[in-house]
Amino acid sequence: MNDSHDLRLLIESHIPVIVIETWEEQRALALLSKLGIQLALPVFGWSVTDGLRRIDFDQGSSQRTTAEPEAALKHIRSSGTAGLYALCDFHPYLHNEPVNVRLIKEIAMQAESSGQRLILISHALDIPAEFKRQSARFSLTMPEERKLMAVVHREAQQFAKDKGRKVRTDRDALDKLVGNLRGLPLEDARKLARGAIYHDGAITHSDLAQVNKAKFELLDMEGVLSFEYDTASFKEVGGLTRMREWLAKREQAFQQAQSDAPKGIMLVGVQGGGKSLAAKAVAGLWGLPLLRLDMGALFNKFFGESERNVREALKMAETMSPCVLWIDEIEKGIGSDDNDGGTARRVLGTLLTWMAENKEAVFLVATSNDISRLPPELIRKGRLDEIFFVDLPSDPVREIIFRIHLEKRGHAVSQFNCTALSQASDGFTGAEIEQAVVSAGYTARAREEALDTSHLLEEIANTVPLSVTMSESLAALRHWCDGRAVPAD
Repeated sequence: MNDSHDLRLLIESHIPVIVIETWEEQRALALLSKLGIQLALPVFGWSVTDGLRRIDFDQGSSQRTTAEPEAALKHIRSSGTAGLYALCDFHPYLHNEPVNVRLIKEIAMQAESSGQRLILISHALDIPAEFKRQSARFSLTMPEERKLMAVVHREAQQFAKDKGRKVRTDRDALDKLVGNLRGLPLEDARKLARGAIYHDGAITHSDLAQVNKAKFELLDMEGVLSFEYDTASFKEVGGLTRMREWLAKREQAFQQAQSDAPKGIMLVGVQGGGKSLAAKAVAGLWGLPLLRLDMGALFNKFFGESERNVREALKMAETMSPCVLWIDEIEKGIGSDDNDGGTARRVLGTLLTWMAENKEAVFLVATSNDISRLPPELIRKGRLDEIFFVDLPSDPVREIIFRIHLEKRGHAVSQFNCTALSQASDGFTGAEIEQAVVSAGYTARAREEALDTSHLLEEIANTVPLSVTMSESLAALRHWCDGRAVPAD
């Protein structure tokens, strides 16, 4: 894409109001100044601090009398001077400001004869309905990987100049760092690259998680998506053998954005059975950031705006690519419900359209506790690459889970009979095993005893697992998955 060509096309198409949502105000103004010269049109800039002034080659002085938004718009309307008028951070003066909205509409209505074009530049701006039909949105393109690579090289050269030594790195770590800077303006990319380099004088795989965290914060995604940290620790998680093999075969195709790259998977299983762990394992195995979209929370928080916020979440995931997008409990967002006014169907349509049209490296991992609530359009073959059934952990996997949770709490695993614990906990989910370890710890402390195998066996014996209390549901789920889903383990 060519920003100059595309923006010029909008201007020459006589669109009266152009909205540019960007954090790169200076870049947008520089682009307008360049186009003003090409089109032989004066370019004016406005801000509440300076008022109106020429910002192209003339660089005129500020007009303090036009610092007030209403005064600036009245001046533009009455002057009739053809040109490009860039209004910076005008968004606060549109909400509940009917005079300003009306003035913009009047300028837009006379734009054909006056030759005036208003360009509203803000980090975010909702176009009022009054002049929405006379407006168009324009987005500045993000820098290509070659430009991002050049930025990293310049920061490395500056480090060598400042510190008297070269930056240590390898090609794979460098390529992944540049890939993770995609979707950021050059200045933000420069800051993150500088931070990674000056931290320890090296670009390594250990820098990637921190860069992804900082990128997520810069993009201000909180509230729509959550960023899952420390996914690398799930790389060595036990079990999930078949799923891990499946992912290993497809990693290269995804990372290299090949034409047949995998799009995503569905994880089905009982609550607490390890689906969340499996979703995190995907990101850990591929060394990618993990974004979590909680459908239930999204509906509760943004009631009435669900479709728009799902679109925003998907757009943000594209910006964070390459990444793994985990949609947790997807049935809560698109499951059939006759009492939601059709919201679930519209959200499903939004998701299916994105899945069909998305070209960015976003690997979708959807988890579900209730497959019966999912519409057939989503779970049919070809929509997602595979459906995996995350069953209750097997005997050897339960033993691994006990070891993990005992080590996590500082206990010497060699002092416990994990084989006996595994056999005694048949039918337990991973979450129930963790809770058994926690509860046994409380019991041991209350008795002023050191935690041992007997405390754990006692807690296991006193626990009725979900596989017993919901045996009918589990049997129905296993029956549905037989022949329709691949065992994850």
